Amino acid sequence: MSKKFPPASRACMAMLLIAGISSTRFAQADENGAAVFLNNCASCHGASAEGIDGLAPPLRNTELWSKLGSSAPDYISGVVTSGMSGKISVEGQSYRGMVMPPQTHLSSAELAAVSTYVLKELNGHSAIVPAELIEAKKQMPVAHTKLLALRQGETGNEQVAVVVQTGN
Repeated sequence: MSKKFPPASRACMAMLLIAGISSTRFAQADENGAAVFLNNCASCHGASAEGIDGLAPPLRNTELWSKLGSSAPDYISGVVTSGMSGKISVEGQSYRGMVMPPQTHLSSAELAAVSTYVLKELNGHSAIVPAELIEAKKQMPVAHTKLLALRQGETGNEQVAVVVQTGN
């Protein structure tokens, strides 16, 4: 014997199902971001993203990501797609002459997942980095000098905002 549910109950069940699928998708993205981080970033930035003196700065740096605010997705997507070089100072430690190459061996989805992981999971930032932003940065790489300026809080005309619309 099949049970019939009133329309309001069906709508509620559908919303719960959609919410469960969405939260599962974001949980999987976070897990994928953690795996991508451990397999590709941890060797230089440390397993806990604490940085390695003289080699690579910490990515667990709430002060930096808070200062970047809504520019954080632009900055991190620029770094993972264009690489980074130049002098960076974090908590009195200088990182000079370091060169992080563009992460061309990773897909846009992987770069988006690891970027979101760094922002959200490691630093408590609310931003999500969509794969479309990564694709846009791949098409128009950002100069390292512009990334360094953005890191220092100089947003001016150097920053090119990419607006990504998602379908509803």
